[in-house]
Amino acid sequence: MKATIYPCPLPGGAAASELALTFDRGRQHRVLVAPALFDEANRMRRFTVEVMRRLDGAGIDSILPDLPGCNESEQELAQVEPEDWRMGLEAAARHFGATHVLAIRGGGLVLPDKLPGWHFAPVKGASLVKTLLRARIISAREAGREEDAAELMERGKEQGIELAGWPLSAEMLRQLEALLPSKRGDLIPVDQEMIGGSALWLRAEPDEAPDQVDALAAVLTVGLAQ
Repeated sequence: MKATIYPCPLPGGAAASELALTFDRGRQHRVLVAPALFDEANRMRRFTVEVMRRLDGAGIDSILPDLPGCNESEQELAQVEPEDWRMGLEAAARHFGATHVLAIRGGGLVLPDKLPGWHFAPVKGASLVKTLLRARIISAREAGREEDAAELMERGKEQGIELAGWPLSAEMLRQLEALLPSKRGDLIPVDQEMIGGSALWLRAEPDEAPDQVDALAAVLTVGLAQ
């Protein structure tokens, strides 16, 4: 496992350098991982890396890129739109020669075209927005303030807004709310029931679930062997 730099396009034709976590031994099957988004990314990070570790043990390469504005990225999240995430994933797929994709939760909303693969626990963009709004309202209430979800959304779509610590532009909020999981025939949905256990993204803190890791890695390993 190592961190590798890949070139990520910027608006206007420039490019930035972003990091990717890779298990790369130049093997036949190479899985691009589109990570969960926002707080779910934090709760699912260890799960994601452990799935990659299992794939490595099964002879499968995998790549987990930082999205623009996230993790170690030097881009400002407040300037990022969903299309920038899609372009980043597309650039990583091209740079590393990905053959398949594993999308996790909201990562499936910004996938590059054409790569076959799997989408674990698909979620609508509107659902992610509602979760962020709920977190902000709860935080405000604990601080003695009352905020209204509809008013926050209206303001956010006009001038941008910070939700649960994430600064989102008006365009990001508008686009994200409208995004839906892909219905492509070459992208296989994998729901939580298929791997068992309770959803990690719903837990209060990041947690481990080795059985779930094994189950999801097995889905990919069997699929790639066919």
